[in-house]
Amino acid sequence: VQLQASGGGLVQAGGSLRLSCAASGRTFSNYGMGWFRQAPGKLREFVAAVSRGGGSTYYTNSVKGRFTISRDDAKNTVYLQMNSLKPEDTAVYYCAPKSAIGSYSDYKTYSYWGQGTQVTVSS
Repeated sequence: VQLQASGGGLVQAGGSLRLSCAASGRTFSNYGMGWFRQAPGKLREFVAAVSRGGGSTYYTNSVKGRFTISRDDAKNTVYLQMNSLKPEDTAVYYCAPKSAIGSYSDYKTYSYWGQGTQVTVSS
């Protein structure tokens, strides 16, 4: 499966961005999808995930109430709407399909990591 994340950029604190992740090569609808991020010098961390079918969503505490994950299976795309952005949200954001049993927040249960998209939030 191939993934293409887009939508990143430079935004002031308090602003918004909408990330998109287009998937191809496999049946997108069969997979839960997750967004992770990695800041310089830090480990990759879980941001949000959406279950197969979109019935359940999961968020790390620091983004709850600010970020919204959604999916459009007809377009093979998962989105991450990010509002009220903070400088600490600055990172490269990655999407990936969940390919193994386990917690949605565990990056080891995901595979086929694509190239990320840079999000920079200025103070």
